[in-house]
Amino acid sequence: MKQFVLVTLICFLLYGCAAAPVGPTAVSSEKKKVIAVWDLEDLSPSGNTQMDLGYLLSARIMETIQQMDGYTVVEREKLEIALRELNLGSSSLADESTQLRIGRIAGARLMIFGAYQVVADRMRLDLRIVEVETGRILKTAEKSAGGGDISGWLKAAETATKELI
Repeated sequence: MKQFVLVTLICFLLYGCAAAPVGPTAVSSEKKKVIAVWDLEDLSPSGNTQMDLGYLLSARIMETIQQMDGYTVVEREKLEIALRELNLGSSSLADESTQLRIGRIAGARLMIFGAYQVVADRMRLDLRIVEVETGRILKTAEKSAGGGDISGWLKAAETATKELI
C-alpha cells in the first residue's frame, strides 16, 4: 500500500512539473506566428555600399521580433536548408515567389522582405511583411536615419519592425 501511495505521489509531482505555464505570458507554440526574415537588399549607389549592413539590419529585425510575444523567427539555417533542398542558385532567389516557397518549406506563415539605401550619410529602410500562403503584402514600413551612425540605422530597423508587427 505504501508503494502505491508513493508511486501515485511521484506521478502527481511529475505531472505538475510537466504542465504548461498559465497566464498572460504563456503563449502556446501553436498560436505563435512564424516569421522568416530575408537579408535586406542593398540599393545604394556604387561607392556608398556598406559591408554587411543588410545582414546587420536583418539581424536587428529578427532580434526585435524574438522579443515580442506571439512570434517565432525561422532560423537562418532553416532557410539555408530549404535552399539546398530546392537546389537553387543565387539568381533564383531574386524571385519573390521562390522566396515565399522557401519560407513555406521552412514553416513560416509570414515573411519580411526589404531593402535599404545609403546615400552620403543617410540611410533609408523599406520593409514589407508578406503572408506566405497568399503572397499578399500585409503592411509596409519606411524609416530613415542619418549621420552615418550605425546604431541609428539599427534603431531605424527596430522601429520599422515594430510598426510592421
